[in-house]
Amino acid sequence: MKRGKHVHCHCSVSSSTSDDDDEFEDENQAKQEQTEDYCQDQGVMNEDAIGVAQLPKTTQVVFEIQSGRPVPRLCEPRHLYGVSGHLSQTLSRWPKECEVTPEEIHHIDWTPPAPEPFCIPESEKWPRDQNVGKGTLVYNGQAGKEYYFTGSRPGGNRSPLSQASIPLSGPDDTTLLFEGRFESANLMSAHRVGQFDYDLMLRPDLYTKKHTQWFYFRVRNMRAGIPYRFTITNFLKATSLYEKGQKPLLYSDEKARAFGVGWHRVGYDVSYCRNGLFHLGLPCFSLSWSFVFPYDQDTCYLAHCYPYTYTKLWAYLSSIERSPRVSSFCKIRTLCHSLAGNLVPVLTVTSPSRKRGEWEAAHKPAVVITARVHPGETNSSWVMKGIMDFLLRDSPDARLLRDTFIFKLVPMLNPDGVIVGNYRCSLTGRDLNRSYNSNLKDSFPIVHAVRTMVHRLCEKRDVLLYCDLHGHSRKQNVFTYGCERAAGRQLHERIFPLMLSKNCPEMFSFQNCKFKVQRSKDGTGRIALWKLGILNSFTLETSFCGSSIGQQKGTHFSIKDLEMLGAHFCDTLLDYCDPDRTKYNMCLRELQDSLRQETTLTLAEAPQSDDGSTSGSNSSDSDGPPAHLEALQMINRKKSMKSKKQRDCSCLLRHKETTPEENKDSDVKDAAQKGKYSLKPLCVPQHMLRRGKQDTPLESTDTNKKMSVLYLVFDNEKGSVKSKSDYLRHLMAGYIKNRMQMGLGNSLSGLGLAPSTMPSGKANQLSGRGHLACGDKHIGRLSPVQWRGSKSHPAPFTLPVMTNRQGEYRPAECKRGQWRGVVKEQATEPDRKPEHVIGKP
Repeated sequence: MKRGKHVHCHCSVSSSTSDDDDEFEDENQAKQEQTEDYCQDQGVMNEDAIGVAQLPKTTQVVFEIQSGRPVPRLCEPRHLYGVSGHLSQTLSRWPKECEVTPEEIHHIDWTPPAPEPFCIPESEKWPRDQNVGKGTLVYNGQAGKEYYFTGSRPGGNRSPLSQASIPLSGPDDTTLLFEGRFESANLMSAHRVGQFDYDLMLRPDLYTKKHTQWFYFRVRNMRAGIPYRFTITNFLKATSLYEKGQKPLLYSDEKARAFGVGWHRVGYDVSYCRNGLFHLGLPCFSLSWSFVFPYDQDTCYLAHCYPYTYTKLWAYLSSIERSPRVSSFCKIRTLCHSLAGNLVPVLTVTSPSRKRGEWEAAHKPAVVITARVHPGETNSSWVMKGIMDFLLRDSPDARLLRDTFIFKLVPMLNPDGVIVGNYRCSLTGRDLNRSYNSNLKDSFPIVHAVRTMVHRLCEKRDVLLYCDLHGHSRKQNVFTYGCERAAGRQLHERIFPLMLSKNCPEMFSFQNCKFKVQRSKDGTGRIALWKLGILNSFTLETSFCGSSIGQQKGTHFSIKDLEMLGAHFCDTLLDYCDPDRTKYNMCLRELQDSLRQETTLTLAEAPQSDDGSTSGSNSSDSDGPPAHLEALQMINRKKSMKSKKQRDCSCLLRHKETTPEENKDSDVKDAAQKGKYSLKPLCVPQHMLRRGKQDTPLESTDTNKKMSVLYLVFDNEKGSVKSKSDYLRHLMAGYIKNRMQMGLGNSLSGLGLAPSTMPSGKANQLSGRGHLACGDKHIGRLSPVQWRGSKSHPAPFTLPVMTNRQGEYRPAECKRGQWRGVVKEQATEPDRKPEHVIGKP
């Protein structure tokens, strides 16, 4: 029997599944056309071809063409976990209006033989600021005109790709050909302002009007040996690491093919300054640099940092599943689907259970690490890759970590933003790292899934550490942001960062770490998950530029440096949980000594940080609801309330038309006269108010001058003037009394209870908020505040005592050697318990 092509059919049943399965509908239409062509080629009757074209659409049945006729069979279930399922599940899904080039972009990983130094930034402003925005348009890659996300499909817009670059006039035309419509790219337009001089504009994050920091685009038709000048004109940050010596990155296909050279730093005369333009009422800044292309007619890419795309992540995960050794202790699952339908993978890394394994697995503490919540912070993906490489290797340290912990790794929290080339936001047009407290599950499915996953982990086991990997665009080095309620008195939250600074002294700066819990950052993963009871909850910030300390001072971070940072992070986990508490106690005493020195300084002499912000962005803490909900509010916008200034102006206008005696019949003053207090107006010119003169009679005032109405509060019983606060308390008492009699009496009438019979304390509880209780109420653990207030401070989880086959004790320290640059203390000294208060045992 002759077997033909398969026909996969799909029917869009509901809006919740139509976007996720849109590729199957498109494949169905294409395969139906292929089936008709096949039937005609095989001489099948037209009735059969019509029957194939009109096959019922379903996701459960697959029709195979056998001997020219459709034969139905059940479709194989989708592979929900891992990457070995249908290929369409791992394809990058774009918004429907986005145009995407069909070429596959591939870059090799390369490390320079020597650290790349900073450049000397240009001190003076570039003299062509007044000509910004002028010139010949040579590239226009607008992403679409939609105001909010409406749907997605693999490959984006299915219409033919438009011509974004201007066509060349001939082989002698030296105009550069730009392209920014591929994965993670974001070039919006390019103007030619000179023969080898170009002004570029970056596309803001989709469905927003800001967040222009990350850039990544392609250039062709260049000439070698000629200095080109590029200027990006729509940055919104007032400061940047380009002012401190950072250089852009260049990738040459010819250089990679000939010499195996990947991304490397290029540029001279780098300047970052204001350019005279404004956007959203804010001044714009230009980044300008000059450089030389290495080859003629080459294909080159320029980027802000080393790109790490969604496609590259799935290629890495596919290699894990193909390895029998790694797949035995690393399971790849789907955490959830993003707003566009892209899979969000989560890796569970731990040793498989053996004898007594079920009990051991139930008591293993968990370590949760996430990355790329901000799409443009690509250095965090390279740090995550270093962590995964360390945990998956076949080394004693890696095996010890897998035997001791359960690792939950989410390598890409915002795949939609990574795919479209956003810098900070998802397709909702909002920052996901400000949405961990949001209840909009449909708008923020990923952060909701992460919060749920961590909450379930806290119910089953201890979570030793949570860390969210980020990149910083205004500071050098690597540092952390932690959570500390007691303003430096409880030092145990600082021990892990201090240990990391000792293991990685060339990159990590403990002086730049901050441990503030700001109310404006409550929506971040660091603070939201810390409130679940996780003591070590951190944000690891890695500079886009490089290091200013140690032997690597004045050099950029390479891909190898970022991956080594991930390895140092895992190395510090072993030190933090070492059964030998020498390092832990040494760091605790160092922190206590540092705190004593800081308390002896006066407030004026205390060192001040150059940047008190705990964010790498100058965006607002909350941009409001998602873009589609904001558009809906614009349609159904209600009448806005007047401000106090507007109400005062309207009061003055009414005063010009009426006399003060006529104003006494207002509702406010009538209500006041019925009570204990009353209001009496006194109109005084404003110029006399400023001088403090209020003894001028009302009849002598000039009606042409601007007047102000003062209301004095009088006690009707005593005839004395009272303060405004007494009057407000009087009004609020009456208001609360009326509300209690009306609302509370009606709500309790069905139960036969009077308001006075309510149990004490129950009236103050908000209905429908029971699920928002503290973490200790749900999971039986102390909250951060209770934990710090407890008398006995528990020691952190320690590694189990390791023995060899002969039963001899083998401490983890004996195989790890001495601490880098630190002389280990004698183990004979008895370990002291952590001190709660300085100076008290």
